[in-house]
Amino acid sequence: MFIYNIKINGKAFIKILFVIIAIAITIYFCVSAYKIYNNSFKVKDELQDPNVLYLTTKNYSNILKAVHDDVDSYIGKKICFSGYVYRLLDFKETEFVLARDMIISSDMQTLIVGFLCDSKNAKDLKNETWIELTGEITLGEYHGNMPIIKVKEIKQIEKPENDIYVYPPDDSYVPTTMMF
Repeated sequence: MFIYNIKINGKAFIKILFVIIAIAITIYFCVSAYKIYNNSFKVKDELQDPNVLYLTTKNYSNILKAVHDDVDSYIGKKICFSGYVYRLLDFKETEFVLARDMIISSDMQTLIVGFLCDSKNAKDLKNETWIELTGEITLGEYHGNMPIIKVKEIKQIEKPENDIYVYPPDDSYVPTTMMF
């Protein structure tokens, strides 16, 4: 049986404790500074093209409403957004809606909203497939005049875990047509 008798010097113990705490604070500070530095340079796709309308869940329905209300001001503008493929029975083979579900009540009732899109590759897209597209706003015909997105680029994406719903338009959206 071993018996140890350890004598601890109070001043040495405080110095060691102080060094350990200082090292922990320094490590915490370095990790925090790295995260702040790393996140400060993260911008979606570095710099976004100012000549393209980028739709997000926050501005989706505001831009959708603005384009439908004044389609002439938006003809020829580029647009980039994501959603899921949705079709109606009377669509042409090249047509689909790139849709989102808009929450319209507090009990999570939704309404499907989106832009009608035209793409020669539309028949290859399955319903409810999530995609991101870039296209150009044109004036088309579907039960009257309406904006139609002529698709330039499509890429399939995974369904987002968050931000799948959009919300009704509000009065905070200022049309960007004057900025182009």
